[in-house]
Amino acid sequence: MGSYSQFIHRQVVLQQDPEVRIHYVEAKPSGTHKGTILLIHGFPEGSYQFRHVMGPFSSAGYRVIAPDYRGAGYSSRPTTGYTKKVLATDLHSLLTEHLGIKNPVHVVGHDIGGMVAHVYAHIFPDAVASLTWGECPLPGTTVYDDYKNDPILWHFSFQSVPDLPELLVTGHEKHYIKHFYDNFAQNPAAFTEADVEFYATQYSAPGALRADFNVYRAFEEDKEDNRRLLEERGKVKVRTMILGGDGSFAVLSSESMAREMDENVRAGKVEGSGHFIAEENPDGFIKVVLGFIES
Repeated sequence: MGSYSQFIHRQVVLQQDPEVRIHYVEAKPSGTHKGTILLIHGFPEGSYQFRHVMGPFSSAGYRVIAPDYRGAGYSSRPTTGYTKKVLATDLHSLLTEHLGIKNPVHVVGHDIGGMVAHVYAHIFPDAVASLTWGECPLPGTTVYDDYKNDPILWHFSFQSVPDLPELLVTGHEKHYIKHFYDNFAQNPAAFTEADVEFYATQYSAPGALRADFNVYRAFEEDKEDNRRLLEERGKVKVRTMILGGDGSFAVLSSESMAREMDENVRAGKVEGSGHFIAEENPDGFIKVVLGFIES
């Protein structure tokens, strides 16, 4: 599978906003170059989320790019710019302006990254070869309205409150992060003590919790953005797979949600996995994603 440290790590300052520094991890393709895969992480994680799958994707012939979106991981934490439209624009700039990638890429997003991936395909359709997203109630859909106040997603409301979540979570980052693994994973043993410590260290950095919670505070603006895009551009026309774990709480409603927003949809499931599909069953994740993008 390979370790996170073995991949290429770089940081770039985005030209449109010098306060935004994006860290990304890259794996070069082996053999024939088949294209580029952009992996977009979710909460409470970062590019480290894809440590088990980057090597196999590159061995299959793909250039793999896994960024930390603004505010997460090793990227900078500006005070503004946490709508998913802005996060998607950041990543499009990273790929096209800084990495010189001109051909359409396979966009794969999980959780918050799924929201970002979807907007990416909606506003940059010519830059997307395929879209894989899931494990998130997309703002602007019926599923989002139905689930945003559900007790299982209590953190949506909690992390949207100004200031208080930072006060309460500071000093307890490890326990807070571990709660999501213990409760949302079918295979919580997939996360070692070192994994949890890695994320706890990142979320303990100055401004990290504030930046991460701002991603949630932007959901209602994301809702309006997505509905406006749907009205102005119609459904996403890029070939799409909605992807989730077969043991995830989100799997039952995911396909109907995708069909609200996407024209050409198929559903994929990672067996033996809950919410954290790339870590709970990396082999299953790789098999389903490659099966889709190469079909």
